[in-house]
Amino acid sequence: MADTIDLYSDRGAKLKAGVDLGAISPLRNKAIKKIIHDTKRTAAVDLAGIEKALAAGRFGGKGRQVPKKAMNFDVVKNADKIVAKVADLIKVDAGDDTNVKSLNGGKQMLVQVPSARIEAGAEYVSSLTCASMGTIQAMIDTFDLNMFNVPEVKAAIMGQYPQTMDLAGGNVKSILEIPQKDEGLGHSLRNIMANHLAAVTKKNAMNTAALAGIYEQAGVFEMGNALGMFERNQLLGLAYQNLNADNIVYGTTKANGATGTIGTVVHSIVERGIEDGVIAPDKKMGSGYQMYKANDVSMWNAYCAAGTLAANLVNCGAGRSPQHTSSTLLYFNDIIEKETGLPGCGWGKVQGTAVGFSFFSHSIYGGGGPGVFNGNHVVTRHSRGFAIPCVAASVSLDAGVQMFTPEMTSGLVGETFGSVDEFREPIKAVAGAV
Repeated sequence: MADTIDLYSDRGAKLKAGVDLGAISPLRNKAIKKIIHDTKRTAAVDLAGIEKALAAGRFGGKGRQVPKKAMNFDVVKNADKIVAKVADLIKVDAGDDTNVKSLNGGKQMLVQVPSARIEAGAEYVSSLTCASMGTIQAMIDTFDLNMFNVPEVKAAIMGQYPQTMDLAGGNVKSILEIPQKDEGLGHSLRNIMANHLAAVTKKNAMNTAALAGIYEQAGVFEMGNALGMFERNQLLGLAYQNLNADNIVYGTTKANGATGTIGTVVHSIVERGIEDGVIAPDKKMGSGYQMYKANDVSMWNAYCAAGTLAANLVNCGAGRSPQHTSSTLLYFNDIIEKETGLPGCGWGKVQGTAVGFSFFSHSIYGGGGPGVFNGNHVVTRHSRGFAIPCVAASVSLDAGVQMFTPEMTSGLVGETFGSVDEFREPIKAVAGAV
């Protein structure tokens, strides 16, 4: 592609200059491809959770307790044996890319099934199924289980499955939902809870936005919505909103961080757009109102996307609360449309998403909070990748005011997936792969 960008870190340091826009495509960038591939082949096993469930006789989640079936096994103390057994069970060939390791003193286990298992399947569930079944077999071998107690151990690991489609009440997790929960074709990578994303990046807001944007835009590519001229539009959005291209997000946030508002961020983005030649003055109305024209429509959308994220970082950062994110998504774009006479981010889709999002997240309808939402939701999916990164970044700035915090919903996912560098620091990883 003809466009070139400079990539900056989450602290405003230049990482790579003169990068061809196509080099950050999910179809080309090796780091993004690795993130997507490893997402599909990675599962998290809560060994401490298994031990606790068995000791209490709790099998399959809330309300499912059989005290007389309680069992005491030192699962955490035997984590190394379980890890070695699971690795041996799931590997295909000696020396393949199987990766199984214990974390936090044996409390959790990261399981990455070999690529051969993902490539040989039609879905991406081998990580869940093989991690689950491998852990069951490892428990059988480690603790010499028999036909009379294996069912309870299986229930402690896999929860209510197969009575439920997912592993409800179990202790094996993927960052992805099961395919049956996707709202349409290509939505799997968009069906990731904002809390999960914040937990994985250790609540680094810009890296959270980057990881969310990578998943969202990879999903848009998979959905077939990034063909022809739309490919450049989506890649520019990914670059400027999520990968801090030309340092717009960081620079704008820093300039407005101390005393700024949504309105001052609008001013910053409009001024930057004029300075860079992305937009220019057009017709002036009799009232004195100045209209603008876009010299590059997709680039203006990218600037609006970057501004939308910056406005969320400023506003939600000031409140240390993600509850402001829906109104920020709405009014940044509403104000910038009135300021320029040009459409906001996503040509109204982000603004429209925000209206429904505020109703579902914390108005008279809902109480779940922004952190439990994803890009697969009936409200949020209409923005093609530009809303959820702002939500996830806002969740990273939360001081704990949500009903369901990342610590409550995503501790296991955060500890395991966050141990992988590319997941935890995607901005650095993507820049290093161009």
